[in-house]
Amino acid sequence: MPCIAHASAGGHILFIRIDVCASDPLLYSGARNGRSRGIPMITRFQRFLERLGPGLITGAADDDPSGIATYSQAGAQFGFGLLWSVFLTTPLMVGIQVVSARIGRVTGHGIARNIRDHYPRPVLWLIVSILLLANTINIAADLSAMGEALQLVMPGGPQHGHALFFGVLSALMQIFIPYRYLAPILKWLTLSLFVYVATAFTVHISWAQIGHDLVVPKRQAGPAFWTMIVAVFGTTISPYLFFWQASQEVEELRLRGRQSRIDSAAATRRAVRRMRLDTIVGMVFSNGIAFFVMLTGAVVLHAGGITDVRSAADAAQALRPLAGDLAFGLFAAGIIATGLLAVPVLASSAAYAVAEAFGWTDGLEHHWREAKGFYSIIVVATVVGTALDFSPIDPMKALYWSAVINGVVAVPIMVAMMLLSGKPEVMGPITVRRKTRFLGWGAVVVMAAAVLLMGRDLLR
Repeated sequence: MPCIAHASAGGHILFIRIDVCASDPLLYSGARNGRSRGIPMITRFQRFLERLGPGLITGAADDDPSGIATYSQAGAQFGFGLLWSVFLTTPLMVGIQVVSARIGRVTGHGIARNIRDHYPRPVLWLIVSILLLANTINIAADLSAMGEALQLVMPGGPQHGHALFFGVLSALMQIFIPYRYLAPILKWLTLSLFVYVATAFTVHISWAQIGHDLVVPKRQAGPAFWTMIVAVFGTTISPYLFFWQASQEVEELRLRGRQSRIDSAAATRRAVRRMRLDTIVGMVFSNGIAFFVMLTGAVVLHAGGITDVRSAADAAQALRPLAGDLAFGLFAAGIIATGLLAVPVLASSAAYAVAEAFGWTDGLEHHWREAKGFYSIIVVATVVGTALDFSPIDPMKALYWSAVINGVVAVPIMVAMMLLSGKPEVMGPITVRRKTRFLGWGAVVVMAAAVLLMGRDLLR
């Protein structure tokens, strides 16, 4: 008798109930003698999955098609020379994302609303404007890459038409699917990122050489190197991720009918522990994927003499003659799947920021009639991003510089967040711990240093 799994959507995960049958030796090896050694393991894994949500989705959204292009370019241009950056940014990314999640969970408001309440309005408008601009360019680059990838996998039809299709699909997903159902969809889409791990293992990798270059990285300098560092950092530690994760914590509160501070201190601390686990898993997962993408670019493209990658689709196409059809197919399919995850995150994070800045009703759980301003920003960002693909503007060049801009603007945003997270009048008794403060300020220092070194070399 086979075992049956029942699934239902709820909260931020697709809950799965497994009816275990005594005849299944793998799941219930102790059924015949009255023991249930298999069930606790399944239950613990289910509970672990239930604790993952905004952090996992945030980390996966960081590896969008444009991010894949940036990591591929880093590997193609500098070989193994930038692999170390993934290990440097992981703990810093964890620290700053834990801060953003905690701000959302404890205050019951997103980043923009907290900046609005505690900083001068010019600071708010500058940050929100740059975020909206950078996200729109990022949407354009992602949709372009998705259209190109579909064109590569299924030749025929207009490439821009494919981008238009994905733009419309993304907007409709956000407008007509409530958050309680959209979040599980985005969560399951995170599994698509494993194709980049599979792609790396379709080619020969010299792990000894990689280990050597990680321990003793090659000394490189110059404007191109430092600009790429800022682009990688700006892609990895990106402002839209701060706004998205904080807002998703607020969405989770609303689903439970809570306003954060009415919770007991004990309940809030439990929620903070859940957020920390969720964020650590999400950021480690995100940077692990970035490592394998950069590694593939170094092993295949750099070694093959290809040092210029214009887009993620270019990287996929370049893989075909050098690594075979399997690597090409996996890479191209990953671009489409990760784009379906990332474009809603980009559009929604911009909408959360603008809506909070103006004091509008916001949230993906609201019907569009209840939050017209919020959904109008989603539509405008997606439409403008799609329109850029029909213009003479090269979205990938614009994206590269938007990643650099993200790296620059991330510094003042992180400073504002770190100051907010340490204020009892903002956070109450649940202020950020010393270790998290250390990692958060560490991210500020590292990003600021990279920006200064880039500026120094560009001015020479």
